[in-house]
Amino acid sequence: MKRQIFSFLLVLFAIAGQAQPVQMSLQEILATGIENNFSLRIARNQQEISSNNFSLGNAGFLPSVDLRTQYSGTNTNTDRTDFDGQQSSMRNIHNTAANANLGLGWTIFDGFRVQTSYERLGALKEMGELNTRMALENMVANITAEYFNLIQQQRLLNNMKFAVELSRERVRIDEERFLLGSGSKLQLLQAEVFLNADSSRMTRQEEVVRASRIRLNELMALENLRTNLQTADTIIPLHDILIFEGLETSALENNSMIQMAQKDQQISEYDKKIVRSMSYPYVTLSSAYSASHNTYQSGSFSDQQTFGMNYGITVGINIFDGLNQRRRMSNAAIEKENSRLRYEDTENSLRADLITTYNIYLNNLRLMEMETQNLSVAYETLEIAMERYRLGDLSGIELREVQKNLLEAEERLVSVQYQAKLAEISLKRLSGRIFEYL
Repeated sequence: MKRQIFSFLLVLFAIAGQAQPVQMSLQEILATGIENNFSLRIARNQQEISSNNFSLGNAGFLPSVDLRTQYSGTNTNTDRTDFDGQQSSMRNIHNTAANANLGLGWTIFDGFRVQTSYERLGALKEMGELNTRMALENMVANITAEYFNLIQQQRLLNNMKFAVELSRERVRIDEERFLLGSGSKLQLLQAEVFLNADSSRMTRQEEVVRASRIRLNELMALENLRTNLQTADTIIPLHDILIFEGLETSALENNSMIQMAQKDQQISEYDKKIVRSMSYPYVTLSSAYSASHNTYQSGSFSDQQTFGMNYGITVGINIFDGLNQRRRMSNAAIEKENSRLRYEDTENSLRADLITTYNIYLNNLRLMEMETQNLSVAYETLEIAMERYRLGDLSGIELREVQKNLLEAEERLVSVQYQAKLAEISLKRLSGRIFEYL
């Protein structure tokens, strides 16, 4: 009795502490994740930085203007002896100097380095956009996978609840037989053991469902991670069968990693041009307007003011720098070759991932057909077995085996469906079509 009361109180506390269920569709969950996900928000901030860096001033197109002012003073004591032997002393001589300078500097030409730097900043800006897109694709893929994982785990939980109901029905039948004298106590106890085992598995599965729900709340960056999220879907749907050729073509054109590798090649070409520009002459323009005011407590005048402007143009070229320019050009050429190799490696890895994932996808589709047939047969077998058990024509061990086969068939089918869905998600992410889930 104490155990029953304790269990009853636990159930009451669980119900009281459980939040009200919130049902959301995949599209609603993705929209929430796009707005709140921390990794995506960081990627957007990084993109904004690269956008801010893409400016004429950062590339060096615009002149620089500096304004400087200074005020200084001296307080000195002087003892002086002339050639004729006459001596003189001056104490606490306070002189001051104040000046202001407005200067302008402008690089007119430096071997097209400025223009190339501006184009390079534009490529980095586009790289930032691709980084944000990749973060968005990963987030959509992760949320979609976890959404269907929650459906999978919930279906497995329902399957275990069904197993508990079957075991409970068996206990009822064995209890009636025992009371009527047509069944044994051993058979009843065995049925209760199976019921307890199924109940234990169901409890463990409930914890798996809660963990999946918390993970989905985390991906959406919800403030309350205890939100009792319920999926609007109860099955794992599969879209039309994907065709490999179409996926491959789309991947080579739209895959974010491929586009980033292409952009990396472009940036390495800009870097090489920037290094080459150091071999060209450079032309700089400078100009300044300055004013100063000095005061003296000794000498032939008490104060002095000067003001005016200066200007100049500088033309130069590096003749020899210890062969460093040759070294920089060689390194730039090597880096350009490395960027080409990285692109080919990325493309090769993409093709390999596509082939591997597509094979997994097709294999799971074939398994789904077989497991669907197996499940249908298992249900039919269970109906026959339960009827024979009620009539006393089937042993408890044989009935348990039939129940086990049914539960395993259901679990295999759900697992295969989820694996097929994961492969579908991966294929769409690799081919740049992941946003079809939005």
